[in-house]
Amino acid sequence: MAEDAITLITRDHREMEKLFERLKTERDHRPQLLKKVEAMFLAHNRAEEEKVYPTIAEEAGEKEEVHHGADEHHEAEEILDQLKQTDSQSKQFDQLLEKFVSAVKHHVEEEENEVLPALKEAVDASMLRQLGRAFDERRAEEMRKHEEGSMQQIPKQRLYDEAKELGIKGHSNMNKEELVDAIKKEKAKRG
Repeated sequence: MAEDAITLITRDHREMEKLFERLKTERDHRPQLLKKVEAMFLAHNRAEEEKVYPTIAEEAGEKEEVHHGADEHHEAEEILDQLKQTDSQSKQFDQLLEKFVSAVKHHVEEEENEVLPALKEAVDASMLRQLGRAFDERRAEEMRKHEEGSMQQIPKQRLYDEAKELGIKGHSNMNKEELVDAIKKEKAKRG
């Protein structure tokens, strides 16, 4: 049975909180962790804004809260952009990270204490599951886009080596885009 939108959204919130803690404590892994945070945060936001917020606005009558929530997403995304351009070992990074975490926590508290309860009250369990499926599919689509974009930045030789490791036939005759596509398909087959 599909999970409902509220469960999926709050699970994402908890996962982000764990990543925030890791960003604070695992200084040597910050660049990789920040990429993970960015992918998850942006995918969550897009899925929420496109698939869940319209129902909250219409069915729960929370148009102002939905608009406010989207504004908070965009404000946090601007801070995230600054973080990406800052030396991960610097004091400035620590300050921006604190600002980002604080902005997201504020948003999460409002959403979990006001917006999601209003949604739960306004629609039935079937609609919550339907929203959950839509949210999950949209989020997965955004995560794939992010992964594809990341793969496009990998040097061709590394893609070639990965294709060779995966046993992809004909990899030596592929261009970069074909390598990315073949690697993606092979990984999807393997689960």
